Amino acid sequence: MVSYQKYTVKIPEKIEILHHIKNNVIVIIGRLGKKVLRFKTKIIIDNKLKIVELTTDSLFIKNNVAKKKIKSYQGTSLSLLKQSFLEVSVFLYKKIKLIGIGYKAFIENIFDQKFLILKLGYSHNIYFKIPLNITVTCLKSDKIFIMGNSYEKMTQIASIIKSYKLPEPYKGKGILYENEKILLKEGKKI
Repeated sequence: MVSYQKYTVKIPEKIEILHHIKNNVIVIIGRLGKKVLRFKTKIIIDNKLKIVELTTDSLFIKNNVAKKKIKSYQGTSLSLLKQSFLEVSVFLYKKIKLIGIGYKAFIENIFDQKFLILKLGYSHNIYFKIPLNITVTCLKSDKIFIMGNSYEKMTQIASIIKSYKLPEPYKGKGILYENEKILLKEGKKI
């Protein structure tokens, strides 16, 4: 069997991996939780060297056309594995800032559920229900912190909140990520 250094991942310390060989399922257990991943290619785990190797041996794919796509599955599986290691070991967050006069955000409990209330210059407030596994805090009225251990859900919630008021290109008002910069257009000249 040919071993590719490109498709091997070193298992970080304080992370435990359980592997079910028959179903090709991996359970990654860290200090912040656990993740379950299922792969389409065979996986080799070496506990002595603390290495996970992704092979090109397919388990579920039978036809020749799909066998050609195994390399792309291998790259995607590698990135999902690395992301899962990060999610179970480190607490992730995203910062969002509101730019504009009168744009405010605050959190309120309504009927035992948390809502993020946004005032964005519309005639009404926008109520966004916060999911249970994600934490949203507002330290200032114009900064929102979204925290959790699922990067996919966190970025999805951040993009939904951002979509309520996209930044406009002339004055730059709207909802932006913390490190996002907008190239402002020049207005009409008289």
